[in-house]
Amino acid sequence: MSAPQEAPWKGIARRKQATRNTALHEPSSISIDVPPNLLPQDPPSCNSGPQPVHHIPDQLLSAQDRHITSISIADLLAAIRSGTYTSTAVTSAYIRRASVAQQLTNCLTEPLFTRALARAAILDRDFQNGSGKLVGPLHGLTVSIKDGFNVAGYDSSIGLASLCFKPASSNAPLVDLLESLGCVIIAKTNIPQTLASLDSVNNVFGRTYNPFNRLLTAGGSSGGEGVLVAMKGSAIGFGTDIGGSIRVPAMCNGIYGYKPSVGRIPYGGQQLTGLQGLSRSSVQSVAGPIARSMEDIECVLREVVPNAWMFGEDCVSWGNEWMAVPLARDPGTARQRFKGSGPSGEFVIGVLRSDGNCQLLPPIAKMMDEVSNAVRTAGTKMNVKVVDLPTPKAWTKAQSVMSKLMGVDGGAEMSRMLLETQEPLVPWMSTRFKHGGKAQKLERVAEIQAQRTQLEKDILRDVWKVSTDEFGRKSRGVDAVICPLAPHPVPEIERYNAVGYTSSWVLFDYPAGSVPIRQVKESDLELGKPLNTSLNVLGSWDEKSRELWDENKTDRKVYLGSMLSVQCVTGRLEDEKLAYVMGLIDEAVKNAAGSREAKL
Repeated sequence: MSAPQEAPWKGIARRKQATRNTALHEPSSISIDVPPNLLPQDPPSCNSGPQPVHHIPDQLLSAQDRHITSISIADLLAAIRSGTYTSTAVTSAYIRRASVAQQLTNCLTEPLFTRALARAAILDRDFQNGSGKLVGPLHGLTVSIKDGFNVAGYDSSIGLASLCFKPASSNAPLVDLLESLGCVIIAKTNIPQTLASLDSVNNVFGRTYNPFNRLLTAGGSSGGEGVLVAMKGSAIGFGTDIGGSIRVPAMCNGIYGYKPSVGRIPYGGQQLTGLQGLSRSSVQSVAGPIARSMEDIECVLREVVPNAWMFGEDCVSWGNEWMAVPLARDPGTARQRFKGSGPSGEFVIGVLRSDGNCQLLPPIAKMMDEVSNAVRTAGTKMNVKVVDLPTPKAWTKAQSVMSKLMGVDGGAEMSRMLLETQEPLVPWMSTRFKHGGKAQKLERVAEIQAQRTQLEKDILRDVWKVSTDEFGRKSRGVDAVICPLAPHPVPEIERYNAVGYTSSWVLFDYPAGSVPIRQVKESDLELGKPLNTSLNVLGSWDEKSRELWDENKTDRKVYLGSMLSVQCVTGRLEDEKLAYVMGLIDEAVKNAAGSREAKL
């Protein structure tokens, strides 16, 4: 009896991983192999513990490489302009750290190292042999991008065997834009199967691991991007976000994620997972940065946003200016620009604590109180007023409408690509993705979009407090919102639950960002204390979320040291204001932490 024939996807995956491994060691002159004694155990288990690896690159890199990969983007660009570092030196340092990060966390799909070094050499040649002029304002800046963005000559396989070894013929507009500004793109990063999961794992490249605690998820769908940036393997990364795919990986890895409005950063030129143009009839994903500070995000967006419309047909050509000064570094200037809606010009920040589908678990509730109090304390100095907002019904209903819109195509194209190579669904997707789905009829899509429109109207009233006076003039009562990113802390692998806290703001096309606040402490865990049973279970999402706190199903100690983050939201196309709010929250929380430490 002959042996069963191997499914095609398995051989493709082996070939693809071998190709990646070769690229990881080219050129061999700058590659670093992590010693076996520093490699973590795979797969992770409770017996092996958290196995943090974020600190290991510093043990293997030179002092110069550590400095290059640790300073701010502004300081790095200044060092390149002054001739302190060449673009080649900067690119080489980041490549070495990225290669180590890959070996420790499996965060890369396409190492673009040879291409990046060739690009850096051209930048150096033109800068040194010419008149000392820079190619662009981001000359020599190393950038990484999510796997879906096309780079000519390389795959955009998005973790699907059927898309491997089919290189793109041209660059995505964002790639062209970044390179026109002087950037060097060093790698593409890992994603989840179907791009519809908040845990980055697929059959071709495997799972990306959280560098701070391998028992916890690295997030998705821009999970590889979040990990690489957190590991300092690139100066800044670009992911995409439709349900939280920038903000969630930022939360999971303790860094900053920025989801802009539609039309601010080019999104096109990516590997399609459905019909061309489908997103314009359902809900549109956006591209945005993931970075280690708000200053870094602003430094790059000041150059990207004003030029985006010339590269991306999906970008606006108006309202795309960006303040010359960093909002996070010069909040005084920013406050003069962003006059608030309060009676005396105060900038009003509303606090939303629950989406009505999931109750907050204790660490998240405590963190929200701390952030609110920190901003209130800084309110006089910052001319900020904090108000608590009741949960709007529109926010509660938004998750359901969002799910309907994201599934209008029935997943037919994704199903076809999986079945083409007999590729199975990964565990998380096995209960969430169904083959044989059918596209919704136009009438049904219109009906769902009408529901969306009504929710948008309700949000204007209930969140932004838009009102009309006796003369028909309208005004708003809230300038920005802070809320959780999830009702639970960073969960274990395969256990991320509620997406409504992030996906709803995409439904409304509001810019939203993630700001890290602090690590989980043992006092946050309330060991031995059950969740308040007097609170009614709000539904199946809430029930699953509570399991992440149930000590019969979860060891709460797994959360120790993970990062708690808050989400900031502003109105449609108020992207610049979002950067201001994120910087304001960051400043207030750090000042509050400094005051506590000073008293100890």
